[in-house]
Amino acid sequence: QVQLVESGGGLVQPGGSLRLSCAASGSIFSINAMGWYRQFAGKQRELVAAITSGGSTNYADSVKGRFTISRDNAKNTVYLQMNSLKPEDTAVYYCNAVAVNGATLTMIDYWGQGTQVTVFS
Repeated sequence: QVQLVESGGGLVQPGGSLRLSCAASGSIFSINAMGWYRQFAGKQRELVAAITSGGSTNYADSVKGRFTISRDNAKNTVYLQMNSLKPEDTAVYYCNAVAVNGATLTMIDYWGQGTQVTVFS
């Protein structure tokens, strides 16, 4: 099994910054893409940012120029640096990893448990 453990959420004022981290562990053969999604209350989960194993990135238009995704392949960890936060960024943020399970050699979508980010004045 593969586990994703997130950290770094919390409360911040508008214009502030937070850094989310997500570490993958367990039976991992390899990790392809890693990313962050968020879910607003009553809405479907949506992509915030993603990064491939080679470092190519993709961002939602709403966060371009404010958020930066990065990863440390040696640590199987992905980060999301969030700057210039707005109240509309308030959501539960989920880590995602598309990984090949080391035991079964099958590619599976894994999800973290979610971390709350609240931007308020």
